[in-house]
Parts: sequence; C-alpha cells; structure tokens
Amino acid sequence: MPHIRISMTAGRTDDQKSELAEIITDAMVRVVGATPRGTIVIFEDVPKQNWSTAGELSSRRKPA
Repeated sequence: MPHIRISMTAGRTDDQKSELAEIITDAMVRVVGATPRGTIVIFEDVPKQNWSTAGELSSRRKPA
C-alpha cells in the first residue's frame, strides 16, 4: 500500500489536487502494480511563510 506525501505551498484548488491525485494513482498502478484503492496521496499545504528556497522565505520573495 503506497503512501505518497506531497508538500507544496498553499493555494492549489481542490480540482487541481484531485487531478494530481488521479494522475499519481494511475502512475503507481501502471508502474509498480499498486491498486487504486491501496494508493494513498496526502497533500500538505505549507504556508509561504513556512517555505524557503535558496535561503529566502517564499512570503518575502518578489514575484518573477
């Protein structure tokens, strides 16, 4: 029973998460022979102030 944990900054919609969960589940079934019911995807929405890349908090980063 695979458990897949996805951490990403908050802000994705339920529809986006649902689509991603379907794609990941399909890949687990196809590649490793998992069953859809046995595949668990957990989304962790991380606030930008708790996420850092290259030493800079995402909440302080200026948009590109």
